[in-house]
Amino acid sequence: MGKFEITTRKNGEFQFNLKAGNGQVILTSEGYSSKSGCTNGIESVKKNSQDDGKYERKTSSNGKPYFNLKATNGQIIGNSEIYESVASRDNGIESVKKNAPDAEISDLT
Repeated sequence: MGKFEITTRKNGEFQFNLKAGNGQVILTSEGYSSKSGCTNGIESVKKNSQDDGKYERKTSSNGKPYFNLKATNGQIIGNSEIYESVASRDNGIESVKKNAPDAEISDLT
């Protein structure tokens, strides 16, 4: 089962990582100025993760695939790592869809 981990960045902002059952990070958030904003971001991921249209499939400047998950308002709420292949990226999206809705929240701040 997946898990959201809330951490504090060196600059004091809060962020979350969504980890798959194997512990691998599959989605990382932006920085939030408040913990409540970070928690709202997690709820947005849970809500939007099931809509394939909310995933923006991208290619990095070095030609490697990655994805962003967007909220209903179009704002990016999480981004993936850089993958070696399109198939790996698509597996990452499926992993977010599978893990996000029921993931527990672990506050490491």
